[in-house]
Amino acid sequence: MYNAKVKNYQKEALKTRVAGADRYEIIQMLMAGAIEKMVLAKVAIEKKHLEAKSEHLSKATAIIEALRGCLDFKVGGEVTDNLYALYSYMIDRLVDAAIKNDPAIVEEVSNLLKEIKSAWDAIPHDVKEKTLSENGLDAHAG
Repeated sequence: MYNAKVKNYQKEALKTRVAGADRYEIIQMLMAGAIEKMVLAKVAIEKKHLEAKSEHLSKATAIIEALRGCLDFKVGGEVTDNLYALYSYMIDRLVDAAIKNDPAIVEEVSNLLKEIKSAWDAIPHDVKEKTLSENGLDAHAG
């Protein structure tokens, strides 16, 4: 009972964060969520909890597919092309990890996504504001 209440609270807290987030913050949350799912998948593989492994890898893959689907090829140019290829590679590698039950592959993908996330996190606030306003989006509107 207690665990269900905690999960419900976490879900509601996440909804609140997403409702007040701009596109940059949502992408940061997605990346953090995928990294968290990969950590859990790696532990599940090591403990031979195959059902949990499948669930966590499936969620991480879905998040990376969503990130890939958000790419704007009209604006991003070569960077967008490279990110698309990298996200596709990560998805393929997570499938390999699931088939081979290999935590090292999960770690490889997690490290790649951490690098992308650190670059994303380093984008200066004023650049984010300018980009959002140029695209007709209020930085504080979802």
